[in-house]
Amino acid sequence: MSWRHITDWAKQWPPTLCLADWLGRGRGRLRFLDHLQTAPAPRRPDMTNWQQHELAAVWIGHATVLLRIGGATILTDPVFSIRIGLGFGLFTAGPRRFYAPALDLHHLPPLDLIIVSHAHFDHLDRPTLARLPKRTPLITSRRNADLIRDLGFRSITEMRWGQSVQLGSLRVTSQRIEHWGARTFHDPQRGYGAFLIEAGGQRVFYGADTGHCNYLREVGKVDLAIFGIGGYDPYIQAHATPEQAWDMANQMRADYLLPVHHSTFRLSYEPMDEPMERMMAAAGSDDDRIVIREIGGQWAR
Repeated sequence: MSWRHITDWAKQWPPTLCLADWLGRGRGRLRFLDHLQTAPAPRRPDMTNWQQHELAAVWIGHATVLLRIGGATILTDPVFSIRIGLGFGLFTAGPRRFYAPALDLHHLPPLDLIIVSHAHFDHLDRPTLARLPKRTPLITSRRNADLIRDLGFRSITEMRWGQSVQLGSLRVTSQRIEHWGARTFHDPQRGYGAFLIEAGGQRVFYGADTGHCNYLREVGKVDLAIFGIGGYDPYIQAHATPEQAWDMANQMRADYLLPVHHSTFRLSYEPMDEPMERMMAAAGSDDDRIVIREIGGQWAR
């Protein structure tokens, strides 16, 4: 019997879902067995002039992006763990990274905002959040704060679709997308969303996880769109294909596209290198608009 058959069976039994919820709330303090396996290190970005950029991005891995916009630094969906998933004391039961994060936590610049788009383990990683500075404001989608609050963050803002908040120079608006929010199938009421970030005359759209949708033109023109391009086989309803991500970026007339959510964890059946190959083919002669193509890549304008 495969692990997929086991998990499909477990989803039918409420006691196993309650147990999974409990196991998914660990902080990773004792999971030293995770670190016995290492992942290859990608190229390390040069952060020397980071504070001088008005608009810049570093792809740390998966959906974790370091953004510089309007004098502020933002970290999206921080996942720095070797493995993600349920904690079983000394180890984590879940996918392992193919590549280590491009930056480690100790080399991050000072953060002005953390965004956690939704509760899935590859986006809300409690062991990583437990190690981030607790003075940094954190934004998440509705009904997710209970997974974060006990970690010590002083400011957690839950957002519903269409809601905007102002944090210093940053204006952040939650955007409707096509996905789902349950962490362990025990809590389908959890929210999810994308986020439009505006500051200093710059507009960045962080698409998080989404299937294809035709209403993003309502967002208006953006300087940089960040969309996931992996996880579509067989989960195409919740994860866009590269071609669909390109279409959504064009809907909002994005100057540039940063493709994420690929090449880091195996979460679906498509070959690991297929998403970027299809992404570049979809862009065709406009491939100069694809700004970062590998983990550790960086871009500034």
